[in-house]
Amino acid sequence: MTRLLIVNADDYGLTQGVCRAIVRAHREGIVTSTSALALGPAFTSCSTMLHDVPDLGVGVHLAVVGEDPPLLPRSEIPSLVDREGRLPLSWRRFLPRACAGRIAVDDLRRELSAQLDAVSDALPGRTLTHLDTHQHLHLWPPFGTLVIDLARERGIPAVRVTRSVGRGGRSLVVNRLGRRFEAKACAVGLRTTDVFAGFDEGGTLVTDALVRTIDRVGAINARSVEIGVHPGEHDDADLTRYEWGYRWGDELDALLSAEARTAVERNGFTLGSYSALSAKS
Repeated sequence: MTRLLIVNADDYGLTQGVCRAIVRAHREGIVTSTSALALGPAFTSCSTMLHDVPDLGVGVHLAVVGEDPPLLPRSEIPSLVDREGRLPLSWRRFLPRACAGRIAVDDLRRELSAQLDAVSDALPGRTLTHLDTHQHLHLWPPFGTLVIDLARERGIPAVRVTRSVGRGGRSLVVNRLGRRFEAKACAVGLRTTDVFAGFDEGGTLVTDALVRTIDRVGAINARSVEIGVHPGEHDDADLTRYEWGYRWGDELDALLSAEARTAVERNGFTLGSYSALSAKS
């Protein structure tokens, strides 16, 4: 059985250093795919770098939380922002408002459509391979349904199904919501991987951890796996404004390492992007 491993670098556009690191991790390491963050301050200036890596799969990292402003003005998406037009910093602020019915799905559609337009306009002729979301917000069912609708409308063939390998209540909830999202996506013909890793390990996949993760998912009898990663450059001063605790530079080192490449080969994976993902029977 041919087994596909997608190593997807999130947040293309967050900073110029992150964009350079992702391109380098593709050219010299095991990264096969990236998710473009249209809200990222460096996305516009760095989008042209993607023209030089045609084999790198490119999807869209849809975002309605974080430090950076939305694409649309407050007047068009009033339920998504505060009085200053700022998005919630994290899912911890977004989800209580969403569950209380204070997030308008029409506002979400307008902002997410604008982000899809921005990425498509920046990459004319490039076929987008997948959709996912910043901080995995598509696990919230109304958001997930919208992501599925947008993928179908835009002809984007695949979506990420977030899964957790942790223990406890949070992992149970994530996996339950992930299964529901996967069922809806597959029911309308969208493609998904069988396994996802990187939710629990987000921002901390240094070399030893990355190798353990590849070995762990390799031990599962799955046709397709995605590992979500976050490479960056060690001395990127622009990353100091993001208080996420990520080890961007160490993740880049891991993705470039001989140990990671050996782990991929040891587990019988073929590296590829979402474009190589087969439909589930």
